[in-house]
Amino acid sequence: MKKIILTVAAVFAFGFANAQEATSDNGGQTAKGNLLIEANTGFAETGSTGIYFASQDGNSSYNFGVDGGYFIMDDLALKVGLGYGGFKNDDFDSNTLSYKIGAKYYVMSKFPVGLDLTGASIKDADENPLWLGIQGGYALFLGKNVAIEPGIRYNHSLNDNYTDKGVFQVNVGFSLFF
Repeated sequence: MKKIILTVAAVFAFGFANAQEATSDNGGQTAKGNLLIEANTGFAETGSTGIYFASQDGNSSYNFGVDGGYFIMDDLALKVGLGYGGFKNDDFDSNTLSYKIGAKYYVMSKFPVGLDLTGASIKDADENPLWLGIQGGYALFLGKNVAIEPGIRYNHSLNDNYTDKGVFQVNVGFSLFF
């Protein structure tokens, strides 16, 4: 599994190093100097900065979060994110503060590829989770400032004591460009 993560990271770094400034055919949303604000769907298993709510059999969980970024060059944004959520049932009540730091590169100004570190601080937990995540998708630009970005994501756990498995996600992102 570590070889897969290292290979993906190497491909991402190679793509970044060989990126050429491209003329954006999407209206310049991903141009150097622009800001990015996005909200994504997600779920709690990965300490999400996404938005979700779930309730089943007396268990409920929720999260509200947002990511923001700045394009340091055409098509490449450095990002940070914060999320707040919780889990509640008759026997247990816990709150979580999630954080994310990473980068997002738009290949050909249309295909977002991201690499980030996501963590969570869980109230009263002995250990807090940390993940290395990679994602890819497609940016459907609806105008000058708005895009919908469906995609897939893989999160690899960096704490063997918390969880030793990777987590796949299917997300839909809603992005604003300024």
